[in-house]
Amino acid sequence: MEDPRRPDRREFLRGGLAAGAAGAFLHEWPEDVLAPRRGAGTPIVLTSHHNETGRRAMEASWTILTSGGSALDAVEKGANVIEVDPEDHSVGYGGLPNEHGVVQLDASVMDGSTYSAGAVASLENIKTPSSVARLVMERTDHVLLVGPGALAFARSFGFREEELLTEEAREIWLRWREERGASDDWGPPDHLRGLPGGGGLEAARAFHYGTTNVLAVDAGGNVAGITTTSGLSWKIPGRVGDSPIVGAGLYVDNDVGAAGATGRGEDVIKSCASFFIVMRMREGRSPQEACEDAVEMIVGRYRKVNPAFVPEEKFVALNKDGAWGCTWMGLEDLPEMTVADAQGVRVVEGTGLYPPQGRR
Repeated sequence: MEDPRRPDRREFLRGGLAAGAAGAFLHEWPEDVLAPRRGAGTPIVLTSHHNETGRRAMEASWTILTSGGSALDAVEKGANVIEVDPEDHSVGYGGLPNEHGVVQLDASVMDGSTYSAGAVASLENIKTPSSVARLVMERTDHVLLVGPGALAFARSFGFREEELLTEEAREIWLRWREERGASDDWGPPDHLRGLPGGGGLEAARAFHYGTTNVLAVDAGGNVAGITTTSGLSWKIPGRVGDSPIVGAGLYVDNDVGAAGATGRGEDVIKSCASFFIVMRMREGRSPQEACEDAVEMIVGRYRKVNPAFVPEEKFVALNKDGAWGCTWMGLEDLPEMTVADAQGVRVVEGTGLYPPQGRR
């Protein structure tokens, strides 16, 4: 997760937990639930990022929306601002690499107005995978391109290959490589380990889950979303998380709204969490309630296998009426995200469920 930057002005999201949320999920919806909803068309854009880069991203997205631009253009612009920030280790340029020191990026985009989606996975050497994902959506009849094929596709549209591993990210990776095992040959000689000035690097960073979501509704009432990531740090090369999987890391319904996920992608893939959240909103749940419903659903599944296990995920959502939601589980404090609408650009707080040691 990003380091929090807490401004003086803050809004608090509140929403009650839904008891038995997973059980309440309907498999057969009545016609009035399935009927299209006419959103107010109030422009709004949000990102799961809550640092200075998130603010700059939302300012750029909001400029597009207030100029009459589309939600799709707004989310792409916002995602690009975050992707090219070398100090952000969760997405794009500067993202943390796999176990071999190679940065592999994943991204997905969904355009509610056309019910179209595009995605790329294990993409190397391209700073803005979300823009490549948009081209997959708009210039092919496919949804997902991966690995060398995704890179060749990006190059065919003029994307320039660049080294994505910054020196800072490389240093973090080297720390991890030297400390990941006491019995391997990485690190200083055995007789110098643990001694002051004995060589080696400072403490390695634990696994990092980073990702960002950007979701928007434009003045025409159309909804779009992007999820982009450098994935789980130190991952097995070729590992793909939830971010490029439509329905898992991202889902958009133009009649309802959008949702996105960050955190441990394997849990989000298994639960189809973003689709679940949007379907809960379609049933009439608020974005905040729907995000919390997803937490209850996932925790409920694991409770049957290991009652003590709570994964670490964060969900964000918005609906066509301009309401939003944000929650996470298994973490300290409260989650934050950045929102831009007619009230300005600001960081808001969500709810934290199932914090460590079982405290609620």
